[in-house]
Amino acid sequence: MDTTSRAGHPLPYDTYREAIARETLRFTEAVDGADPTSAVPSCPDWTLADLTRHVGALQRWFCTLLTRLVQEPPRSRDVELGLPDSAAEYPGWVAAGVPAVAAVLRDTDPGAPMWAWGEDQHARFWVRRMLFETLVHRVDAERAAGREPDIDSALAADGVDEFLVNLPHAGLFAPGVRELRGNGETIAFRCADTGEEWRVRLDPDGFRPLPLGEDGTARSEPCTAAVHGPAADLLLLLYGRRSHQEPVFDVSGEAATLDRWFAHTAF
Repeated sequence: MDTTSRAGHPLPYDTYREAIARETLRFTEAVDGADPTSAVPSCPDWTLADLTRHVGALQRWFCTLLTRLVQEPPRSRDVELGLPDSAAEYPGWVAAGVPAVAAVLRDTDPGAPMWAWGEDQHARFWVRRMLFETLVHRVDAERAAGREPDIDSALAADGVDEFLVNLPHAGLFAPGVRELRGNGETIAFRCADTGEEWRVRLDPDGFRPLPLGEDGTARSEPCTAAVHGPAADLLLLLYGRRSHQEPVFDVSGEAATLDRWFAHTAF
């Protein structure tokens, strides 16, 4: 696996295709046989049935977008789900969709122009997005089932990149993002195991990731605040599944800046 992950330079397309299938099956393994009415602590007010329906529906919706190569925001999210009557059958329904998803991804040109809500206006945006939606919800499911999840560090680092690159565009469904501003404060997120680092600057008109140097490393100027930790933990932190106050993270700088960041970036 190519583990290179730079802002704006995703992993190879085949890596995403293979990982989506793998993460989907891991998700179904976590929920299969579990009580569908069980609560999902990381998704307030959701049960395992809600989470499973969400994952299956989202994958089918993304595949519809990719098949049509939509050029403008869709007016409806209606799609034929074929949802079983019994919530106990939802895991099998998600698993049954894996071959169809794989076929769509196989037939998709990742460089095809299409509408996307994020930074990259190409089909590959939705494939990358599908992976991390599935991966994070797989972790949600495993935790709800009492399992300790693990995440490949290369995929996790790429997920950190994908999150930070697209977050400035997420105000459509995460209103707090629109209110995240500052006066030039810079926050650094560094993966202790992969060595990758991202910096985000908060300006009066919004925020944005800062470009990396030609060698792929972040600039050397001092940061207002920084969070260092394993890639998997950083990914879950950004998605609100962990707290920056946990001992796994090495945190430095202005606490108020970090508090403002996490208060506005619920995704």
